[in-house]
Amino acid sequence: MRILLLAQLYPPVIGGEERHVRNLAVALAERGHDVHVATLDADLAPLRDPGVTVHLLDHVGRRAPRLYPTADRPLAVPVPDPWTTRDLARLVKRLEPDVVHAHNWIVASYAVLPAARRLPLVLSLHDYSHVCATKRFMFEGEVCSGPGLRKCLSCASDHYGRGRGQLVATAVAAELPLRKRVVDVFTPVSRYVGEANRLDEQGVRWEVVPNFVPDALTALPEPVRDDALPRAPYLFFAGDLSEQKGVRTLLEAWRRLPEGRPELVLVGRPADPLGELPEGVHVHHHWEHARVLSGFRHAVAAVLPSEWPDPCPTTVLEAMAVGAPLVTTGRGGIADMVVPGESALVVPPGEVAALASSLTTLIADPARARGLADRGQVEVKRFLQSSVAARLEGIYASLV
Repeated sequence: MRILLLAQLYPPVIGGEERHVRNLAVALAERGHDVHVATLDADLAPLRDPGVTVHLLDHVGRRAPRLYPTADRPLAVPVPDPWTTRDLARLVKRLEPDVVHAHNWIVASYAVLPAARRLPLVLSLHDYSHVCATKRFMFEGEVCSGPGLRKCLSCASDHYGRGRGQLVATAVAAELPLRKRVVDVFTPVSRYVGEANRLDEQGVRWEVVPNFVPDALTALPEPVRDDALPRAPYLFFAGDLSEQKGVRTLLEAWRRLPEGRPELVLVGRPADPLGELPEGVHVHHHWEHARVLSGFRHAVAAVLPSEWPDPCPTTVLEAMAVGAPLVTTGRGGIADMVVPGESALVVPPGEVAALASSLTTLIADPARARGLADRGQVEVKRFLQSSVAARLEGIYASLV
């Protein structure tokens, strides 16, 4: 099959969704398909992989970068971008793909084309953007109860700014009927994402297809300990350095650990101010993926205490795949990924005392930590690249 993947961004742009699309493209190419990826031009040369052709799309952000909260990561707006739609029309006409697989809001620029009604279309939901303007499904610091016009307008205005927020919230609601008409199969990355996006209520076909990690990750030789990692024992976090990812809770829990505690390494994009950090806490930004894997592999424990309904964090899978004892929460899609007390210690989100207690347990009991890591490497097999790619391949074939 000739498969066209539509993605907002693509590596070397860093992020879980970007890695997912690249890994999927590589896996499909290895299975003999002709794979093309169309992605927004972020002024970075895309990574090249055998069998995968990447096409860069023009977009309004190149002309008006101030439209976006972060100009270095242009958003695929939830309405048709005229420049992106134009480039997609030309690309689809030239490629004549058998199936199109879009990821999140970039689908809006494709859905208005006649090809969207003619060609099979799969839409992966990596977050809550099908019904939520901020994509987070959070309202006033708590998990949202569901969309509502006044509530969504207020929340989006707080997130994006008043004028821009109202436009985004209105667009998400207005585009929903079109997405329902043109998408043949929705593939949320977790059961929670499917339910929160109200897919059952909309009467559409959907099937959970999770994020995944390469098969080889579970059998990698002992990775070289990166020079940036402490020589002493340490705890490891990777992800956006934000309150929603539980970083403030983690810092406070770390302060409560007994004397002689491991050091703490935080790696990720800066999001919220962390304030003055105590001695023993190390912060790094924009690490290459191999360095992150080394950080997980040599840690006393991976600590990923998300406080928002994290859809299906790849970092959880990577920590389990490389054999790191894991402490996390059961929010969002994480509930699908771990077995509490067996493949990970699961703590209530935002509870400092519970997180500190679980970390103290692992630090004091290396055998318990090893048992969690071993079970994690078994559980992660459900999320390997070969398995997930085969499921998507089956969906494509059923539509074609």
